[in-house]
Amino acid sequence: MKILKLFRNWESALVGLLIAEVLLFGAITPSFLNLDNLFYSTNDFTHIMLAALPLTLVMITGGIDISVASMMGLSSVVLGVSWLSGINVFVAMGLALLVGVLAGMFNGVLVAYSDIQPLVITLGTLFLYSGLATGIAGMQGAESYEGISGLPTSFNNISHGSIGIVPYPLLIVLAFALILHITLTRTRFGRSLYLIGVNLRAARFSGIPVQRVIIGAYALSGFGAALAGVMLTSYFTSARSDLGGEALLPIITAVVLGGTSNLGGSGTIPGTLIASLVVGFLKQGLLAIGVTNDVSQVVIGSMLVIIVASKLGSAALNQTRVNRKALRASEESKGGVSPINR
Repeated sequence: MKILKLFRNWESALVGLLIAEVLLFGAITPSFLNLDNLFYSTNDFTHIMLAALPLTLVMITGGIDISVASMMGLSSVVLGVSWLSGINVFVAMGLALLVGVLAGMFNGVLVAYSDIQPLVITLGTLFLYSGLATGIAGMQGAESYEGISGLPTSFNNISHGSIGIVPYPLLIVLAFALILHITLTRTRFGRSLYLIGVNLRAARFSGIPVQRVIIGAYALSGFGAALAGVMLTSYFTSARSDLGGEALLPIITAVVLGGTSNLGGSGTIPGTLIASLVVGFLKQGLLAIGVTNDVSQVVIGSMLVIIVASKLGSAALNQTRVNRKALRASEESKGGVSPINR
């Protein structure tokens, strides 16, 4: 019974799923259970975690940002081009992060001050930022498959160094997750995100600066995407405009699997973090047993469809129960007999 009570908490259920997943792939491929390999393999999906964590904040407001994938390529190119221009690589990294924040703020302004759906807006900026990245790289003669290479070893070590068996990228993810968790649970900004997602009109009447909060959420999403692009650049030792091109599906899957409602109003950072590990190790495990990348994308896409469908079905069932209770109460208040009880 205690185990059943434990798994009523979604994060605990995800931890159980993660352990079962690792053990399953370990039983098929014993080398998968090597602790060094497990930690090192997180480098392959660190960018998914970095982009998914702040996207949780956006989705809590009832929004979505699908331009995060192209922001990765844009920030990578900005970093590479700035470095080629003679700017110190770490200053160039700061510029790349700033571009991500500005791109996220641009999304937020469009969402906050227009009646256009966030999905439509960020679909447009997805292509806008991708085009900008390709154009900037093209002006430097760096094709997407080549990129800008020769970056300093000190920069490349960000993704290839470690403290013991724990890679630097994973430490960065954990620190970022802690900051976002505190922001979401301990600040007025975080509480405002939830209220906006639950009831936008009520948030406005409560005196919450809705536009500024939404812009802030999208700015954080842009920062996370840019940080993911920087980490990918360090990992591949090359700045390319196509980095992160296949990351969108795993990112959204991780956020939704983590318990964040696609309708807004609910979600946690720990849930997204654990779900990112589930999605990341799922992909790594499939590759380890010989499943191609294309097939693994199909598996992750199917997971996303199942999760969303089950949530919509659950929401519809709950709404039906509410409607039935309201009808019964209405009939009883009139002294009549509810047709439900006939």
